[in-house]
Amino acid sequence: MSKIKCQCGHDNPFGTVLCEQCGRPQTEEAKKSNLIDMRYEGSARRSQTYKRSIVDKVWNFFSSVKVGISIIIAVLATSTIGTIFPQKLFVPATTESAIFEYYEKHYGFAGTLYYKLGFYDMYNSWWFITLIGMLGTSIIIASVDRVFPLYKSLKKQRTKRHTSFLKKQRIYAEGIVTDSNSSLVKAEEKLKELRYNVKTEEGALLAEKGRFSRWGPYVNHTGLIIFLFAVLLRTLPGFYVDEQIWLRDGETRAIPGVPGYYLKNNKFIIETYSKEEDATFGQAIDRVGTIVKNYQSDVTLYKDAEGGLPGQSDKMEFVKDYSIVVNKPLSFEGFNVYQMDYRLDELKSMTFQLTEKKTDKSFGEFTVDLLNPERLYELNEGTTVELKEFYPDYGGIEDGEPVTKSPIPNNPAFIFKMVTPSNPEGEISFVAIRQTLETEVNDYKVNFVSAETRDITGLVVRKDKTLYILLLGGIIFMIGVAQGSYWNHRRVWIQKGEGNELFLAGHTNKNWFGLKKELDKVKDYADLPQYEDRQNNEFDKEEMKGDKY
Repeated sequence: MSKIKCQCGHDNPFGTVLCEQCGRPQTEEAKKSNLIDMRYEGSARRSQTYKRSIVDKVWNFFSSVKVGISIIIAVLATSTIGTIFPQKLFVPATTESAIFEYYEKHYGFAGTLYYKLGFYDMYNSWWFITLIGMLGTSIIIASVDRVFPLYKSLKKQRTKRHTSFLKKQRIYAEGIVTDSNSSLVKAEEKLKELRYNVKTEEGALLAEKGRFSRWGPYVNHTGLIIFLFAVLLRTLPGFYVDEQIWLRDGETRAIPGVPGYYLKNNKFIIETYSKEEDATFGQAIDRVGTIVKNYQSDVTLYKDAEGGLPGQSDKMEFVKDYSIVVNKPLSFEGFNVYQMDYRLDELKSMTFQLTEKKTDKSFGEFTVDLLNPERLYELNEGTTVELKEFYPDYGGIEDGEPVTKSPIPNNPAFIFKMVTPSNPEGEISFVAIRQTLETEVNDYKVNFVSAETRDITGLVVRKDKTLYILLLGGIIFMIGVAQGSYWNHRRVWIQKGEGNELFLAGHTNKNWFGLKKELDKVKDYADLPQYEDRQNNEFDKEEMKGDKY
């Protein structure tokens, strides 16, 4: 791109609006405008300069404020959709089919559509992560496109400017004073008193303060970029774990998300308030029945022994015993295991008896382990019972076949084949809670005798290496908010003309009232010409938009 040569002789980069040397307008639009646009100090930005290659087009696309706002709206809209129904993490199901059934059962057609469109696990979906990546890219490119030209312009800004630059400022004055040299000296003195940084050069004065506020938006962007980076890190293995584990009394299972570690639930303990113990809860106990005082899981943590095979139970190495209580998690290797939920009296096993219908003669009892049932049970006098089918959570008949809603034994049902010496071919019986069905009239039946229950503890396994990165991003973001909101960049130019003629101009990125208040003090003290506000005290549109450029 060709350089733009100013009348002062300075060569400006292509796309420059105001000359870097003297401040003269360089574009036809700037020359015709009554007030010049001081965003980025009129410097050339890459997005306004290079538009030929694919890289230029991608850069220009992401540097656009409109594109950035559109991406933000898309992220907010999809995030809102993700809150309509519970996300996958909060659904009490473990398999995909069970999760689908949950949405279909509880939310009908809307739930089915929600699941099929992938909104049930939206925050881990590739397209949501892509949106976050696009937002981060937009923030980075938009910041780089603006911050470097702004930095160079502010660093190189000249004390003496051409009068065309001064005359196109919103705050402007020109006039004859009694003694221009004395006015300049007094103005410098008063501006320093008002904590301006003052530079003088050949009868020209530049007073400036609050320049650091111009970097507020870019500090904001830095905080957002760090925050979004931490969000993306959560999708990588090892940085973020949030898993659930349900443990029955006496059960040992691998800890999800923590390879090589295992947890055994020795005993789940729940304590409730009683009227005798604490009269404070007497009325509440009468109203709701029971009030939980404490619930905890006494657990043992194991890990794979060195040299052993993963999951080899006889070679697991003891780590420690611990009682997990609400807000007192088990901590190890950066992981925390929290007590979150529980279920009482889940069926563990059911005991049945095989009898002859006519005589009520018993051939013995057998017990079915509902989590790991055996297939064949041998009873007295050569009698056997074969478990043909098992439905842990019987949900009725569909297409002529029994179905189970989940693998949890909430409502167990069985199909037994009973083989006796008098009937070696066997008889088939469907047995469920309070229900027995036979394909034909049988001579023998399976009677329910008793059931054994046990409690289940619900634990949550968490690890978050991104927490401090998120916190750092949030702190930096708030620093940028304060930096850009509570301070403003003010500049005052005062230059001598011919004889005792003086030119005065002022600019600020916001809070024009504050700048004018300070200029009134300088004007009265230094006998400066009366300035005018080119906006004629109308509503300040730049201030309404929070123009911090």
